[in-house]
Amino acid sequence: MGTVVQLRNQINNSYYQLKDSVDEKLVLVEEKIKSKLLSDVDLVQKMTEYHIDTGGKRLRALLTLGSAKLCGYTKGGRDINLAACVEMIHGATLMHDDVIDLGNIRRGKKTLNSIWGNHSSVLIGDYLLSRCFEMMVDDGNIEVLKLLSSTSSKIAQGEVLQLQHKGEVDMLEETYFKIITAKTAELFSAATKVGAILSNKETKEKEALEFYGKNLGLTFQIADDTLDYNSDLKFFGKKIGKDFLEGKITLPVILLFQNVSSIEKDKLKNIFKQETRSNEDLNLTLELIKKYNIINECYKKAEHFINLASNSLTVFKDSDEKKILESLTSFSLQRTF
Repeated sequence: MGTVVQLRNQINNSYYQLKDSVDEKLVLVEEKIKSKLLSDVDLVQKMTEYHIDTGGKRLRALLTLGSAKLCGYTKGGRDINLAACVEMIHGATLMHDDVIDLGNIRRGKKTLNSIWGNHSSVLIGDYLLSRCFEMMVDDGNIEVLKLLSSTSSKIAQGEVLQLQHKGEVDMLEETYFKIITAKTAELFSAATKVGAILSNKETKEKEALEFYGKNLGLTFQIADDTLDYNSDLKFFGKKIGKDFLEGKITLPVILLFQNVSSIEKDKLKNIFKQETRSNEDLNLTLELIKKYNIINECYKKAEHFINLASNSLTVFKDSDEKKILESLTSFSLQRTF
């Protein structure tokens, strides 16, 4: 197990470097989120407190803080306010996702909807979004307001697009990338671009960080979708098969369908047409994924976006912040939590 621990520590190190570099501000982001979600309505307070206690990587908030630091932002607390805002948009989308997917567990704990029901969960997600818009208005920058409001709209459209293609095992790769761009990459992109906007950087720096965030987000989502089928990573303790059991069509399934025989294609179609899938169905799919080396194919696709993300930061002078953001691309692909 020593080798496994060393590997895990090496891969996750870039995340902790970013976290350590803005640690004092991240504490203030947490405080800002708590203060913004205070409510006189008892149920709202209970549900938002529970949501905050479930934690998370806070990666999007870290990206906002890290990008602002890269761009030399030092005065004021706008980076803290907007990092909290970005994180709350993410939280709202998770609540809505869990309702749509009938999710029961997230981050190792029961989901809001499994405790308080779908109706309350949707409304709490809306409550988070409404608070976000208040924070955007308070910031007073029209470019930030346009960016984050547009991003919220794109995320919702991505969710609808995914729902529209649910169970389509023959989904085009192009459609998959449209979905994950809208659902994941757009918020990563907004989180990093905000850092450049706060610092009044030129267009080229804004576009560089926007491009970096988008490609980092694509890498992150491909890795997340691939982890769901990577039985070789069982020793890291991440439960596999969640997306499969929910009937989500992700890159491993799309690439698998492209490679299998006609008989195997029919089997996969039947599996994903069903209302529910069994562990036996999952084991069959995992065997096919191993047979056709699909995990490796997914990581090859992701490496393309890693290179794009890393190369986009060349417009910035060398610094510790730049090195951390560059190395974060490997965390997105190979992370274990």
